[in-house]
Amino acid sequence: MGEQERRRHPQKALTARTVQTARTGDRARRLADGGGLYLFLAPSGAKSWVLRTVVKGKRCDLGLGSVTLVTLAEARDEARRLRRIARTGGDPLAERRHERRPVPSFEEAARQVHASHAAGFRSEKHRRQWLSSLSDAFSAFGTKRVDGVTSADVLSALSPRWVTRPDTSRRVLQRLRIIFDWCTAQGHCAGDNPTQGLTKVLPKHRASKAHHPALPYPEVPAFLRALRESDASELVKLGFELTVLSATRTSETLHATWNEVDLPSRAWTVPGARMKAGVAHRIPLAPRCVEILTRVQALSTGLPFVFPGRSATKPLCSHAFFTTLRLMGRGDISTHGFRSSFRDWAAECTNFPRAVCEAALAHTLRDKTEAAYHRTDLFERRRELMTAWAEFATEAGSTAMDRSATW
Repeated sequence: MGEQERRRHPQKALTARTVQTARTGDRARRLADGGGLYLFLAPSGAKSWVLRTVVKGKRCDLGLGSVTLVTLAEARDEARRLRRIARTGGDPLAERRHERRPVPSFEEAARQVHASHAAGFRSEKHRRQWLSSLSDAFSAFGTKRVDGVTSADVLSALSPRWVTRPDTSRRVLQRLRIIFDWCTAQGHCAGDNPTQGLTKVLPKHRASKAHHPALPYPEVPAFLRALRESDASELVKLGFELTVLSATRTSETLHATWNEVDLPSRAWTVPGARMKAGVAHRIPLAPRCVEILTRVQALSTGLPFVFPGRSATKPLCSHAFFTTLRLMGRGDISTHGFRSSFRDWAAECTNFPRAVCEAALAHTLRDKTEAAYHRTDLFERRRELMTAWAEFATEAGSTAMDRSATW
């Protein structure tokens, strides 16, 4: 009976007094408390706690801290917790490394998310705006640890601009949601995302949406005549006319490079990285568009951008067309609005199918079933459409308006 008692594993063998009075010798030694917990006595006189356990089939020693920082009771509790993790197939060492990782402030986390999303931004401007839009949140709780940010904090940052700047506010809320989702995935936060449910307590936005001011399509030919006679630089006037005739967005024109343009094939391919929908867009070039690009090529020989700015390494300023409209006394319309002018003309003056007209604007079909069956970009049909539009807009031939109705 005495032999069995000697072989039995100790349980809570140590006392606070034992820990305090234990002395070391020339060699390191361990005093067992039970359950794999040991008091480690180093030759230097230092005392610390060590847990010996089995992690995924291998014996592992885990340091639990010095006795000057961790009491006997605390060491037993921590040993019990780590044994439970190992017993259920986990890795106590990895768990402790994760727990010791510092929790970032909200601004630090936001900048990490911003950096991880760098490849997905459509442009340098979008990249800057993503971070600058969070300035109110940085002011309100930027220095706060992410696990301490509450829904009340987020609400206080969003409320001042929620009604006056609805579109921007919605984007900010979406970005905040992404940041806190990332923090949860990284283990920095636990529980619900603090942005959850805020739209229920914030004022509702009006459903109406302001559209870009557009020129009625019958006035487009007269506008292009006035554009050619304006005091804007030739490069700007050519770029503006190309934008109108190709129904492109301003940024798509201004950031165009010569390696996107194939003049012999009369095609211009905008890569997906520069498109709003993220999908490459082939644009058929009408004869007048080819003339414009041929002239531009003569003006900017050897430069990468089709419409270079003052610096050969940068395109024209994004405000170039906006300034031209102001100089022409046409502050009532916008460059983007000419896409609407084109779409109205296509609907009222031609018989082209809706899918062809929408494809010309690089719009994706909203009907998922219809979109699934469209395996072509309708390029040749769009070439006919864009040629008719260019003839109408530039008054090419005396019967351009009459002929457009027969397409």
